[in-house]
Amino acid sequence: MYIATITSQGQVTIPAEVRKKLGLKKGDKVNFVIKNGKAEIEHVPDLLELAGTFKTNKKPLTSGEIHDKFAEYMANRKKRPQAKK
Repeated sequence: MYIATITSQGQVTIPAEVRKKLGLKKGDKVNFVIKNGKAEIEHVPDLLELAGTFKTNKKPLTSGEIHDKFAEYMANRKKRPQAKK
């Protein structure tokens, strides 16, 4: 178990051991998922990490196509319930 303190600005420092285990580094993005009153944190992959995962039919993708495929990839990565507002 790891403990962190929330600052007055609502920020939390992710403990070094947690960052290491999740493969997180400066500038990485994370996603928070709320399940049964608990928060889970997961690494959001960088577009460059997805190189080679999309079929392109040997033609370059437009930026819109890249955006759409990335959104589709993220949606299909792990189906999870939406957080309640």
